[in-house]
Amino acid sequence: MLAIEILKALLIGFTVGLTGALVPGPMLFATIQASLKKGWIAGPEFVLGHILVELVLCVFILFGVTSFFGDGTISVISLIGGLALVVFGLLTVKDARGAASSARVSQNSSNLKLKSSPAIIGMVTSVSNPYFWIWWLTAGSALLLREYELGSIISVAYILGHWTADISWFTAVSGSFSRGKVLLSHKAHRYILYACGIFLVVFGFYFMLNYNNSFQLS
Repeated sequence: MLAIEILKALLIGFTVGLTGALVPGPMLFATIQASLKKGWIAGPEFVLGHILVELVLCVFILFGVTSFFGDGTISVISLIGGLALVVFGLLTVKDARGAASSARVSQNSSNLKLKSSPAIIGMVTSVSNPYFWIWWLTAGSALLLREYELGSIISVAYILGHWTADISWFTAVSGSFSRGKVLLSHKAHRYILYACGIFLVVFGFYFMLNYNNSFQLS
C-alpha cells in the first residue's frame, strides 16, 4: 500500500511539474542561451539553482504552515489550491494556441546576459518569475500539504517527482539546442500544452473533491 502511494506521489509530482516546466519563462530563455555555449550540462546546472529555491519553500510550507495552522485552514488552502489548478489549466489551454515554440523562444534569448554561474541564474530566474510564486502560494502548497498528510515519505516522493520533471525537461532543452536542433515544433508544443491544460483542470476538480471527502470522513 505504501509503495503504491509513493508511486502515485512520484507520478503526480512528475506530471504536475512537467506542466509547469513546459510553459516558457525566464529560466527557459536563459537555459537555451547557456546551452549554446556550455552544452547539455547547462540545463541540470540551472535546475540546481531552481531546486534550491523550491527546497527552501517546501521546508517553509511543511514546517511553517502545519505548525501554525489547523486542519480547517489547511482544508481552505487545499480548496484554493484546487481552484488554482483549474485556473492554471484553463489559462494554459487558452494560451496554447499562441504559445511560442522552443525555436521561437530561442530567438528572444539572445538578449539575456549570462555572467553569473548557472545555479545562481537558475535561482534568480525562478524568484523573478511571478508565475513561480503564484503557483507555490496556491496549487503547489496545497498539493504538497495533501501529500504530507499521507506521510512525510509521500511528500518527499512528490517533491522528487516534481524535480525529476524539471531536470528531464531542461536537460532535454539544453541537449537539443547545444546541437543546434529544435526540441519541439510549434504544433507539437501547442498540442502538449493543450494536454497539460486539460490535465490540470481535471486534476484540480479531482483534488478538491477527493480532499474534501477525505477531510469530512476524518
